[in-house]
Amino acid sequence: MICGIVDLGSNTIRLSIYHWEGQDFRLLLNKKTMAGLAGYVQGGVLSDSGILVACRTLSSYRALLDNFQVSKMHVFATASLRNISNTGEAVETIRDVTGIPVEVLSGDAEAALSFKGAVLPGGVSTGLLADIGGGSFELVSYEDMSITSACSLPVGSLSLYTRFVNGLFPTPEERKAMRAYVEEQLDRARTAGVRRSRLCGVGGTIRALNKLSVDVFHKPPESRSMTAEELRELYKLLKKDGRDTLRQILHAAPDRVHTLVPGLVILNTVIKAYGVEQVTASASGVREGYLMDRVMKL
Repeated sequence: MICGIVDLGSNTIRLSIYHWEGQDFRLLLNKKTMAGLAGYVQGGVLSDSGILVACRTLSSYRALLDNFQVSKMHVFATASLRNISNTGEAVETIRDVTGIPVEVLSGDAEAALSFKGAVLPGGVSTGLLADIGGGSFELVSYEDMSITSACSLPVGSLSLYTRFVNGLFPTPEERKAMRAYVEEQLDRARTAGVRRSRLCGVGGTIRALNKLSVDVFHKPPESRSMTAEELRELYKLLKKDGRDTLRQILHAAPDRVHTLVPGLVILNTVIKAYGVEQVTASASGVREGYLMDRVMKL
């Protein structure tokens, strides 16, 4: 069978088309729209303009699937609709305008689905999972392939940028404020006190950081592993805030030029707090977990 899974995120809206049969699946097509819905939130309310952006994107994805004669499209939202005060209104408007229902995942559900999609298909047996999105990040501690604790924190690469940064790159004072805020959020996490040497990283921010790591440290293109020291070196590079830094980011991850530093602040704060030594950028995550759990019923 073939179906489309849409992740309605705070920074990006992604469509993934999968072919699945029994317990096996493979990705056929992946399409991304940099919608930046978090930028349309004012006073906790997603504006009509933001809702319209979501409607237009979902309608274009529905038309694309129709062209491929794919009838099944499943749409879920994360912090983009979860962390606003007008969630019900937004979901209802999207359904009325497009005819498309949207499932809004709780933070715990998102964390569990990210774990199912990224770690269970052959990841290390004990470690941390960090899913850094545009509007939130999910942190899961697991041992022997079983979750021991999990939480969702209302801070992501785009929301952190929107809240603290006035220019393209954050100033030293803005970086300090972002780091303090992330540390404050981590203090509330149910994984506090856990020490893990390995971290599985999920989401566009970590994939972009891995591309930058490959570029900066001249690693093989297929490499998906980064050491804590490499990530500290990347942070030092990005702090320089000059033309060379901008050129480096534009070469590796042009669509994340403004959110890469905030995302790295989150990741490096997690690394320091939990004693992480190595990070693996997962090629799969919450969409695959959603497919396995909600569609394939595994």
